[in-house]
Amino acid sequence: MPTRIRNHKDFWAGLIFLAVGLLAFGLGADYDRGSDGSMGPGYFPAALSVLLALIGVASMLRSLAGPPVRVDGWALRNGCLVLASVVLFAALLRGAGLIVAVLVLTLVSGSAHRRFHAGRYLLLALVMAGFSVLVFVKGLGLPIPAIGPWLGF
Repeated sequence: MPTRIRNHKDFWAGLIFLAVGLLAFGLGADYDRGSDGSMGPGYFPAALSVLLALIGVASMLRSLAGPPVRVDGWALRNGCLVLASVVLFAALLRGAGLIVAVLVLTLVSGSAHRRFHAGRYLLLALVMAGFSVLVFVKGLGLPIPAIGPWLGF
């Protein structure tokens, strides 16, 4: 039976975005959202999850138009590297600090790219780590250590 889906990559990416958005919205349903004038702790996560779900719907709709594109195969190694980078970030954040966690996240996920160049990604990782410290630790005052206790500082 022929399918109307012309771009399978957009379809599957959209389905994943939609599923994650709906899951996040459901998991945060118990948080107090407040109102537009007085936002509660669940307002921002709810807004992001709705946006993610809408991006998923838009991507799925986009998959019905345009030239046909088929998924040739799954990039299992690259997907595992990106997933591992997120898990490492979460594992390192409290103990090693934001700087090390962002460095590892950027370098490990960047190594999934077919034209990975360590020098360029190290420079990107340093810029991202510095930017993250400025925004989240200094600017927003989040209780995240820039350098964690594992490093002896």
